Amino acid sequence: MKGLYCQAGVSDAEPKFVIQETSLPEALCSHLVRVQVKACGLSPLDLKLLNDVGIQRDFIPVGREVAGVVLQVGAKVSFFQPEDEVVGILPLDSPCSGLCDSIDIDEHYLVQKPEKLSSVCVAGALRDGLCAYTALHTHARMAAGHTLLVMDGGSSFGLMCIQLACYHGVKVFTTSHSPQKHAFLEQLRPSVAKVIPVYTGSADLLPVVLEETGGLGVDIVIDSGVRLQEEESEETKLLPHKHDIISVLGVGGHWVTSHKELQLDPPDCRFLHLKSASMSFLNHEVWMASSAQQGRYLHILKDIVEKMSTGVLRPQPEEAVPLYEATVAMETVQRHQKKAVVQL
Repeated sequence: MKGLYCQAGVSDAEPKFVIQETSLPEALCSHLVRVQVKACGLSPLDLKLLNDVGIQRDFIPVGREVAGVVLQVGAKVSFFQPEDEVVGILPLDSPCSGLCDSIDIDEHYLVQKPEKLSSVCVAGALRDGLCAYTALHTHARMAAGHTLLVMDGGSSFGLMCIQLACYHGVKVFTTSHSPQKHAFLEQLRPSVAKVIPVYTGSADLLPVVLEETGGLGVDIVIDSGVRLQEEESEETKLLPHKHDIISVLGVGGHWVTSHKELQLDPPDCRFLHLKSASMSFLNHEVWMASSAQQGRYLHILKDIVEKMSTGVLRPQPEEAVPLYEATVAMETVQRHQKKAVVQL
């Protein structure tokens, strides 16, 4: 069978994605589950992260968010049986590409998929759901009555944050990056408290937030990237400046950032100190870094899938691409840092 792999570029060259022949061993290890893949989500590869954790390969498997049907189980598997529908995320060091016809995966990375939930839908949205859950529950400790500002609520990650927060009784504000996204966010149900357009400039962000919160600021801010310099490039002009985010935080507030290399200057730290505010970095891969977190991780995956099934989380459906377009689709995903989903 064939799978999709990334051949990392030399120096600054762009990575190259290739289809390669691969195979699975005939014998299945004790806790492994063999899954026939029905759909696979494509997310940008973080080659620097792989290098930081010591995963160095000539060909890196591509496609980790998978949904499918159990074909065979190992001797010690207790959670699943053949013909069960499952969904999960392959670990960073998995030798399998999610775009193979069949994959082997440890049972502790899988959860049951509700029958009425589409494989394409869950494979395309599982990663964003995990990120939103990690940001709001694990880092921000959200609770009913809190106020939350979600940057770029029209993105797939932002939408998950909004829906999860509204379900838990949090008052949500969000920013929009285009007139189309602004109209979409204003029509959301349950509705957000305020949609703030930033495509015309971010100068209104602080006064609008302070007006909506009675001058107090928000309890939680979740960004989808940060602009570190005042100069604006085409890629960063819609991102908030780090000072804007710190300014809208209330006393004791918490900022969850997706910016992997964020640097705070002494005046920024002083401002955070005066507000007794805190900041944390969002890295959803950390769940697989310690076996002590395995139970919580599976609970989160199960809760996300159940909320998708009952309509609490309603991701924008990704248009599935056929397997023969996977290489081109992944090149686009990597270049533009977006998402795609492949139906096998």
